[in-house]
Amino acid sequence: MRTDDWHLTDDLDEFLARAGDFLRSRPALHNTQLTVLERLRTRRSNACGAETALFGRLESGGAVRATFYRLASQRVTLTPLTAEQADTLAARLARLGRPLPLSGVTADHDTATTFAEAWQRHTGAAAVAHWRGRLYRLGKLTPPEPDPDGRARAAGPEDHERVIRWCNEFAADVGEAPALNADSWPDSRFADKHFTFWEASDGTPLSMAGSTEMVGGMVRVDPVYTPGRLRGHGYAGAVTAWVSRVALAAGATDVVLFTNPDNSTSNALYQRIGYVPIADFTGYQFSEDAPGADHPGAEQG
Repeated sequence: MRTDDWHLTDDLDEFLARAGDFLRSRPALHNTQLTVLERLRTRRSNACGAETALFGRLESGGAVRATFYRLASQRVTLTPLTAEQADTLAARLARLGRPLPLSGVTADHDTATTFAEAWQRHTGAAAVAHWRGRLYRLGKLTPPEPDPDGRARAAGPEDHERVIRWCNEFAADVGEAPALNADSWPDSRFADKHFTFWEASDGTPLSMAGSTEMVGGMVRVDPVYTPGRLRGHGYAGAVTAWVSRVALAAGATDVVLFTNPDNSTSNALYQRIGYVPIADFTGYQFSEDAPGADHPGAEQG
């Protein structure tokens, strides 16, 4: 395998024309790529860093075997790679500049780890794991019985302030930067999602679940949030089961979600309603390149 088997472009339409079928071939495993790239395609938002976007596909035997993208955050997101594929990609990217700036990598655990090791070999940048996630796919939906008191309701414009506040609280809980407000909302990762509340009989929202637009037959449930004082009553399970049922009714073939694998409560909850773990994911952060290092494979100048 050659590094030139990786074809790079900053043209999203060109990338999707060549790699779209590959991404849709495994919609559950490729759910992040599908949703992020669809958002870029439909919104064409400069906030996503179009001037620094880079997309890549690995082709061999006339077929796409793997893909990646890097946006303004300079984090590379990968589909599953073998050790050889990860090494050739790291070598290819290390030849772009001194080398192409990458702040980190996110992928299934084995791919992320293998690429992080290859990136260190080619650039000297050390990697530190900072995020872990477990990907679940819905098998047979088994709603909780009985449902907790209350009902599901789609969030409307009048709920926007609460949705922003609860997304901020969710972000704080999972270690993201909770900096959302009315101005920053349109460019956030939550803005294009549909939100549903589980509310009490008097209309008081108790829990919330978001869901993505369907892409390639896949819908991702994200985020699921219940304020701390309201947890332990089954509201999160009820609202997750509801949005999962809505996705299936709309024709979704794959309904997925991520959890923190260390949160035994949420993992047990999703398994009770029919979600099955299919892969663990890891995110690594990279240190700055070693100053002045003459790294193998890096072009000078």
